Amino acid sequence: PSGVSLAAPPVPAVPRRPGGDLKAPARTLYVAPIYPPLAKSIKLEGAVILEATIDETGVVRNARVLRSQPFFDQAAIDAVTQWRYAPTRLNGVAVPVIMTVTVMFSMK
Repeated sequence: PSGVSLAAPPVPAVPRRPGGDLKAPARTLYVAPIYPPLAKSIKLEGAVILEATIDETGVVRNARVLRSQPFFDQAAIDAVTQWRYAPTRLNGVAVPVIMTVTVMFSMK
């Protein structure tokens, strides 16, 4: 039939973890986390480990806590979701990636 395409519709890219030919994306925008006032007042320090999907355009999506520090979890998520990355490319095509990110809270 003329004018009818038999090509399958494009399949949405499934997020992958960096490794092998897939390099970790380079962060292009960093927003420092806001130290929670209560944690600061009691001189509490810690780290929150997040898993986040970086989409094809370099925007952070779906950040979730893997290792919690309850005073710091929301501040870490708020900061990381503002970070931006250079798009990750596989064979010249921008693809989403899943990254593990550690956000440190230190009084120094």
